[in-house]
Amino acid sequence: MTTASPDEATGSTSATMVGVDRSHKGETAPATMFKDAAGKPTSLAAFRGKPVLVNLWATWCGPCVAELPTLEALAKGGTVRVAAISQDTGAAAKVPGFLKEHGAPSLTPYLDDKMALSLGWNANLPTTILFDSAGKEVWRWNGGNEWNGAAAAKLIAEAA
Repeated sequence: MTTASPDEATGSTSATMVGVDRSHKGETAPATMFKDAAGKPTSLAAFRGKPVLVNLWATWCGPCVAELPTLEALAKGGTVRVAAISQDTGAAAKVPGFLKEHGAPSLTPYLDDKMALSLGWNANLPTTILFDSAGKEVWRWNGGNEWNGAAAAKLIAEAA
């Protein structure tokens, strides 16, 4: 996967580039509601207490699907909680099976069928955001990535 180097002065990249963006560092996670695996409303506040990597994805997004197995491996490693939140509209029944079929059988199938998170963050898919244990943004990654590699581990360690 292609990545862009962050601007050394600001630590951010253009929204159209793939790579890390630190321009929102310290911002509180939004209170935006989405659905948990049981279809009940939840928010990112439910994840406070341990760092969480929020991945916004969709079944129709090629780079999103490609990174699902690496998110699965990261989640199994236990260093950070992974919240892969589907932005598919009207696909609640499809998401759990899709995750299983595409190398991510143990990821919890969260759904934001109103696309409130991606619209609120003005995010292209995939977008991945790391929050620390207090619910403050550390960085966001624009585009696909291999989340179980050494480079990703170094980035994720920033939430400690």
